[in-house]
Amino acid sequence: MRDNDSATVLAPIAVPRISAAWQGTALAFLGVVAFSGSLPATVFAMRGFDPYLVAVGRAAIAAVAALVCLLAARAPLFPPRRQWASYAAIALGVVFGFPVFSGLALDGGASSSHSAVIVGLLPATTAVAAVLRAGERPRPLFWAACAAGALCITAFTLTRGGGHITAADLLLVAALVSAAIGYTEGARLARDTPGWRVISYAVVFAAPVTVPVTLALALTTDTRPSAPAVAGFAYVALVSMFLGFFPWYAGLARGGIARAGQTQLFQPLLTLVWSWLLLHETIGPVTIAGALAVLVCVAVTQRSRTPAAKH
Repeated sequence: MRDNDSATVLAPIAVPRISAAWQGTALAFLGVVAFSGSLPATVFAMRGFDPYLVAVGRAAIAAVAALVCLLAARAPLFPPRRQWASYAAIALGVVFGFPVFSGLALDGGASSSHSAVIVGLLPATTAVAAVLRAGERPRPLFWAACAAGALCITAFTLTRGGGHITAADLLLVAALVSAAIGYTEGARLARDTPGWRVISYAVVFAAPVTVPVTLALALTTDTRPSAPAVAGFAYVALVSMFLGFFPWYAGLARGGIARAGQTQLFQPLLTLVWSWLLLHETIGPVTIAGALAVLVCVAVTQRSRTPAAKH
């Protein structure tokens, strides 16, 4: 056999590399799966604990877990001073804003399935925040698919909820805006800092407020800790408030905030599945139709390339 033939035989087979955008989408989807159980878990937690205790206490517990991770990794325990404004925005958005507003909406009578409207609109709101804050410039096809997906999910969830605008709906809108701000700011930082450290620093940054408030609420509010309530509290504290952000922030930073964020169009449907399994809410053919519509919209957004963000 000639030398060049041997080289051809022994040469490694080229394996196509998965693009950073698709890697980011996959990571972001893992975050979505983690977040999809947040609303049902919150319902369970509030059956045994005060809504404010659940909303603030989840961040206090997450701060303890974050400190353990930072110590184990021998990383600094606090973010650089120059980034404090960004971490304050993350804290206001996802540490305080989303948990408090969504918890009060659920406590005010909104069902888990009806509340899914907020996550149906989150991709569009996050994309707008990415344009305003992170310098991303999605193309027209992206916006058309994003708008179509948001309309599908909005019509789907509002139809299930009766279509009435209530105080709980306004609280859900406030939660939506809060989450979009926190997601965008965290993804910006995750471009240079690992996602797990971003959320760790965010909950540690907020700890001087969340820890004493949690202790005060634990001592002054009525608690009826049952196994489901404790499990729900543990989920929103360790998964929704902490572990879920590891792949989520990494995915947004790698795949683009606007593009990878569109995976959250799946979240309302996943939340409805958990609501059906855990809370025994009814799911019918409309859910299947909504799932198919969302899949089409997400596929289109993933095929529309997003120009690189401006730093």
